[in-house]
Amino acid sequence: MNAPGNLRKIREKYVSQRRRIPASVRTALLADPRKGAAQILADLAAASEARRQESRRQRKMLSFEMELWESGCEHIAGVDEAGMAPLAGPVCAGAAILPHGFRLDGLDDSKKILNPERRERLAEVVKREAISWGIGWASPKEIDALNIYHAGLLAMRRAVEALPLRPHFLLVDARTVPGVALGQRAIVRGDSLSLSIAAGAILAKTSRDALMAELDARYPGYGFAAHKGYPTPEHLRELKRLGPAPRRNADRASQRSAAADPDDPDRGVGPYLRAGSRGLDPDRRDP
Repeated sequence: MNAPGNLRKIREKYVSQRRRIPASVRTALLADPRKGAAQILADLAAASEARRQESRRQRKMLSFEMELWESGCEHIAGVDEAGMAPLAGPVCAGAAILPHGFRLDGLDDSKKILNPERRERLAEVVKREAISWGIGWASPKEIDALNIYHAGLLAMRRAVEALPLRPHFLLVDARTVPGVALGQRAIVRGDSLSLSIAAGAILAKTSRDALMAELDARYPGYGFAAHKGYPTPEHLRELKRLGPAPRRNADRASQRSAAADPDDPDRGVGPYLRAGSRGLDPDRRDP
């Protein structure tokens, strides 16, 4: 136990890899006078407290679901969207039905999860462990036709309709979904308060990010893979330099859209066709 390498191995195994530490190893660490041993014990205690806090947070985020489960609603879908604020690209919505007792450490409001790889890992777990999940889109053309708010509702409705299993009830971030004959509850800041809504949100966010990366390859120079269509200074600078070039192909592409895959969120009309509702002037600022 006193060999210098042992503390490194213990830290790797029980702190880094988060394996359960045997009582004999803990006792040996308590008896070890080295500062490194004391630090391992402190780190283990901090990790244990973090796990307890995460467990409490997740139980609290299932409070809406628990109330509905106890009332007899078995399949509850959480619904949220991504892409309401960008200048370019579609709106995407996600819906997820989680099983009783679902837990996924780190699942939260997707805007708080800044690491793209972590978001992808969380989304993969949701897809694997959810009872059912679905994705819905509203294209830039539909955003122009309906306005961004109603296009977001359309994407949400399509996400619910895409669920292979019909839910008994919907929990929705901040609004209700029209055209769906189901009981619903709107929860303000729902992606921070409901695990089901957070699951729908992470599906929407990662699906839309993947689509914007594809548009980056289709329309090079605008930086869609980096800013995802949001009006960042870099995006506005490139938009001013290049102009909304994809828009020039809109009329020709619209003639092809009738034969396009109806599930294609871009519909072949270019990412800037949401001009009518969002504005394309790079020097413009919405009030």
